[in-house]
Amino acid sequence: MARLRSFQRLASHFVDIADFLLVYIEEAHPSDGWVSSDAAYNIPKHQCLQDRLRAAQLMREGAPDCPLAVDTMDNASSAAYGAYFERLYIIQEEKVMYQGGRGPEGYKISELRSCCLPRGHSKEAAV
Repeated sequence: MARLRSFQRLASHFVDIADFLLVYIEEAHPSDGWVSSDAAYNIPKHQCLQDRLRAAQLMREGAPDCPLAVDTMDNASSAAYGAYFERLYIIQEEKVMYQGGRGPEGYKISELRSCCLPRGHSKEAAV
């Protein structure tokens, strides 16, 4: 969730040509697990889908105005997209056009601006 502000600026910049979706996955630094020293939230490991939905609401409060999905308890989305901890994708016409490295260090939101979503691109692009 550390890069939500940058993501929010990106989403605002390309709102006219792209659809954005956030997917909340398993908590990377749960308060009862591998705790991060700079954690902004106290979120324990999710024991059930209701726990994950409550945690996703915290993300919704700090997230850009775009749809938010929640991964299943078997972490199907995270596994399918290699998202643990976070990841960025651009999908256009059902084809992956960009796959950022594993976050938070493996990608740069600025890469999306410079190489993948030039102004005037079609609405079919999604991030």
